[in-house]
Amino acid sequence: MKQKEEQVKDFKQEVLKEEEQAKLKEQEQLVDNLESKTQEQNNSIEEQTIMPKENILGTEKIGKLLMKFSIPCIISLLVSSLYNIVDQIFIGQGVGYLGNAATNIVFPLTVIATAFALLIGDGAAANLSLCLGKKDEKSASKGIGNAVSSIIILSILFLIIGLVFQEGLLKLFGVTTGSYEYAKGYMFYIVLGLPFYMITTAFNSMIRADGSPRYAMASTLVGAIINLILDPIAIFVLKWGVEGAAIATIIGQAVSGIVSLYYLKKFKTIQLNKESIKINFRTLKSLIALGISSFITQISITLVIIVSNQLMAKYGAVSKYGSDIPLSAFGIVMKVNQIINSIILGIAIGAQPILGFNYGAKKYERVKQTYVRAISLGFIITTIGTLILQLCPQLIINLFGQENDLYNEYAKMCFRRFLMLIIFNSFQITTGIFMQAIGKSIKSAAISLSRQILFLLPAMLIWSMLGGVEGILFSGPTADGLAFLMAVTLVTFEFKKIKKLQAQIEKTQ
Repeated sequence: MKQKEEQVKDFKQEVLKEEEQAKLKEQEQLVDNLESKTQEQNNSIEEQTIMPKENILGTEKIGKLLMKFSIPCIISLLVSSLYNIVDQIFIGQGVGYLGNAATNIVFPLTVIATAFALLIGDGAAANLSLCLGKKDEKSASKGIGNAVSSIIILSILFLIIGLVFQEGLLKLFGVTTGSYEYAKGYMFYIVLGLPFYMITTAFNSMIRADGSPRYAMASTLVGAIINLILDPIAIFVLKWGVEGAAIATIIGQAVSGIVSLYYLKKFKTIQLNKESIKINFRTLKSLIALGISSFITQISITLVIIVSNQLMAKYGAVSKYGSDIPLSAFGIVMKVNQIINSIILGIAIGAQPILGFNYGAKKYERVKQTYVRAISLGFIITTIGTLILQLCPQLIINLFGQENDLYNEYAKMCFRRFLMLIIFNSFQITTGIFMQAIGKSIKSAAISLSRQILFLLPAMLIWSMLGGVEGILFSGPTADGLAFLMAVTLVTFEFKKIKKLQAQIEKTQ
């Protein structure tokens, strides 16, 4: 009996042990499940933290993106162009056409400074868009950092060169006896403002590519407003003449430069550090390759201005107009044309980050849609511009001062002949920026070279020999027509390649 009771007791203990072990295993399983769920939640949180949000350049409607990026860009470029236009309007009213001739002589120096600023700035902007499309933030940061260091060094070099070689530059740019004193006084102060001007110009491109087109616009706009306020005070109240206009300009440029430099603390898509701002020649070479199109465009404008100044002075001297009337009138025409081109360029540059990002992300349909939209908008602008310039040139001429009948006669001829075919400029300018945005630097450079260097300069030399100071004006439509045909040819071949790339992607999906 006792033995039986002990067996029952042992059996109960074994059952209890098994139940305890089962409960222990169940608890261990619950702990394992809880740890697993916790790990999954942690992983999910990490993924949400690490994975960036989809960039709006690849998802937002094209029209909305173009509005967002192009309008501030257009305003920035227009304001930049208006620096010289405003000076010429007030100088024309307060000093006369000799003062305007002086600003036209100094203008190539500003364009050369713009060329180097855009070489770095536009190159860095294109690099930033392409790198962000590929999700390569390190290369994007290095590109912006190198651009910042380079443009500061370049701007200081320009200041030194402008002060040391002032006399030689004036002769190179085609100064005449009548305009020499005005040009000399104007140039001295303009040179002092070049560092601020170059920093603003270069930073504007990078700031837009970083997704802050309004800030870029504001940095330029604040300087232009200051210039607009100070110009009439300096010229009409203080009686400082062309020097006063130059002083007003550089004060505005200084404020714009400081506002642009402040953005170094505000970059959104990258992080700048000591490593990224160290000059790396491989990175710099990449930026230069991407920005070379903008550089060539500006340098070619400089060459055109220098050659046209020399030809106007030479052939004008043996005509009824004299040297200074053609020099002044042609300078006004070039700057008015620059306003129209600034709007087209603003649309194209606004499209650049959209084009670059989507090309890098292999979203080729969005690339095509962006290009077509930009071309169409530009064509509307050039059509309106052509009608105004052909039908009412005298209204524009009067803004720059009331001059004699001989001056008005030649100025109207300038507008109507030289700007006859600017309706085609939208295609050539936009296609050049398009090639730059997708990394086709050689084609971009070829398109940029085509109008100014390949076609316009030879046409100027030929037409001046055939028709003197009046015949040279036909060089404009000659170059515009030929540049349009070249751009059509190159972009047609490029879109065939894009179509093949798109077909390959569709096959793999």
